Amino acid sequence: MSLPPAKNAQSTTMKERVAAMFVQEASWQRRANEVQGRAAQAYGRLLHLAESSDTGQASRIAKFVASTFNGRAYPFDLFDLRAVDVEIGDDMLVCLDALRWAKADLYKLVPDGEARITKVIKLWGLRPHDWSQQEHS
Repeated sequence: MSLPPAKNAQSTTMKERVAAMFVQEASWQRRANEVQGRAAQAYGRLLHLAESSDTGQASRIAKFVASTFNGRAYPFDLFDLRAVDVEIGDDMLVCLDALRWAKADLYKLVPDGEARITKVIKLWGLRPHDWSQQEHS
């Protein structure tokens, strides 16, 4: 009995790699879909706090929500995660994970998201960052 030609061995290896890639892609899609569902709930809670509270935490939440809507205009200092309650920080992290997977913009996951975020930005007096005033290094 002879060994199969090397080409078949390489072909089988390539088939295995392609199959593994499809399995990995399916796993990533599941993760993205799961986190999107959790993020919709988390984002709703964060948005509600930004709309209805006037604490320092709510101010940070408003900045976070604005940043997820338009990060260039409303940058968020990630060190602010240290200044919020654990539950709020967990909700923010779930939202960041959902942003990473980019299945949908977070504001689209909550009812009237765009209008509500626009109101939060006005309510908290958030101003877009002026990048033209940034010092060049």
